[in-house]
Amino acid sequence: MALVARRELRTRLRTRSFVISTAVSLIVLAGFVLAQSTVFDGDRITTVGLNGQANAIADAVTDAAGLDYQVRTVEVTDLTQARDQVADGSLDVLVSGAPAELTVLTRGDLDPDLHNVLNGIVQRQVLAGLLASVEDLDANAVLGTVSGSHVRVSTLDTDDPNHDQRLALALVMVALLYVSLLLHGSMVAQGVVEEKSSRVVELLLATVRPWHLLSGKVVGLGLVGLIQLATVGLVGLALALLTGVLTIPGAAAGTLAWGVLWYLLGYLLYATVFATAGSLVSRQEDVQAVLMPVTAVLVAAFVLGFAVLSGNPAGPTATVLSLLPPLSPILMPGRIALAAVPLWQVGLAVLFTVVAVVALARLGGVVYRNAVLHTGPRLRLRDTLR
Repeated sequence: MALVARRELRTRLRTRSFVISTAVSLIVLAGFVLAQSTVFDGDRITTVGLNGQANAIADAVTDAAGLDYQVRTVEVTDLTQARDQVADGSLDVLVSGAPAELTVLTRGDLDPDLHNVLNGIVQRQVLAGLLASVEDLDANAVLGTVSGSHVRVSTLDTDDPNHDQRLALALVMVALLYVSLLLHGSMVAQGVVEEKSSRVVELLLATVRPWHLLSGKVVGLGLVGLIQLATVGLVGLALALLTGVLTIPGAAAGTLAWGVLWYLLGYLLYATVFATAGSLVSRQEDVQAVLMPVTAVLVAAFVLGFAVLSGNPAGPTATVLSLLPPLSPILMPGRIALAAVPLWQVGLAVLFTVVAVVALARLGGVVYRNAVLHTGPRLRLRDTLR
């Protein structure tokens, strides 16, 4: 088995198709990340509403250094209406109160740079007040008072402020897993048919058992897919973090790690089925027809993944679907990326998938052994099990 796996690994890594597909994947992913970075770093304008005495800081906010976006200030008189504007996105930030005691309201997390600017304004106002009111200053007391002065921040949303980034991670991982499983699973089936049609399999079976030949082919092509997925994932992750498109490195690295695990489980599941299906035919013209049912399941998992993750990834529908072995390799890593799944569900999904892999491997071994030397018309599955 190891000999066959090494042969498949060396052969596939040197093929032009592997190099081209990897390069295209990297270019597409890099283009997507850079496009997102351009959008985020473009002419971004943050609208800050100032109420009452807070209008005195308008110039200090708009002229602040260290912000990589424009700030536009507007005067608001009705706090209730202003809160509604924050809720619907018309205002990004609402600032009220005296300059030395500013209160900030946002819908989500306050931008760290703007937070620092507002803290600096508060501290300068506190310092100015102390200098104006006291002649004999205690330097330590002044420093303590100033450094302890901060803007008070409250948010309207109680949801995860990083939800959008997590959703993007989940959807990208679902897409990568779908493409990898479909591509390398199909390669297993095509490899089986190529060996049958060229009679190479007869020579191989003279020295290798059918089960070892099948296992070696699955493992070898699986390693090719793993190398490609890891390469694309690591490059994409590095670009996203360097350009600031992603600001949650821990969650991003965890998503990639879980993606690799579920790729391995999903590949073993689907590659076994693809190889079994491929052994039923002897001509390349018949491959697509025999693979159609398996491909349809993968497509369904991909479509359901986008629908479920964009909707309610923690709901009962998502929970049930992600526990089904044919769907788990696509849905479960997406739910994990969104932090919408308890650990026991992950463990249960892994267990179910492993059991399914073992059962399908046993079935596939029987079918492959009985069908791999068959030439001519397409075999029916039940005929290979007799």
